[in-house]
Amino acid sequence: QEFVTVLVRDPRTQKEDSWHSYIDYEIFIHTNSMCFTRKTSCVRRRFREFVWLRQRLQSNAVLIQLPELPSKTPFFNMNNPHHVDHRRQGLQEFLEKILQDTLLLSDSRLHLFLQTQLSPEDMEACVSGQTKYSVADAIHKFASLNRRFPVEEEERKKGKNGADSDSESSSSGLRPSDDSISCGCKASPASEES
Repeated sequence: QEFVTVLVRDPRTQKEDSWHSYIDYEIFIHTNSMCFTRKTSCVRRRFREFVWLRQRLQSNAVLIQLPELPSKTPFFNMNNPHHVDHRRQGLQEFLEKILQDTLLLSDSRLHLFLQTQLSPEDMEACVSGQTKYSVADAIHKFASLNRRFPVEEEERKKGKNGADSDSESSSSGLRPSDDSISCGCKASPASEES
């Protein structure tokens, strides 16, 4: 039985400059699905990147009614824990619904969004073949830049017998987006939900 567990958690305020701040959220994925290059991953994304993802998924799957994102209210207060948690829950519900649709799971942008820290512009360039690296290369490179999860480390060691499927080229030209923050990912998907 295939499963995909997604958690949106750990909202953090990030400063863009002295006047502007935003909140980003950790997206934790744990799966055994053949659709995913990495079985466990963790990235941080902000609300406007979710908006971008929904627009791109909708443009590629016009016959599918995509779930809505939490509304972008002018009264959203990033210092109000209730507002932040309500948005976090809405983002998690959005991803849970998206990940149940096999057609949407075939969209490379979704995988780059969930398993790399590439900016929307870099994701578009990668998907359209304008980069030196493929979607799979980008996901593997991002995983190599982050702390490995214990299960992946064991699988990688087992795979060392023959060819190393986790080997990456250091000359791929990948770079994380400017506002990427390394996640303090936890190995257990059952960890805190708030």
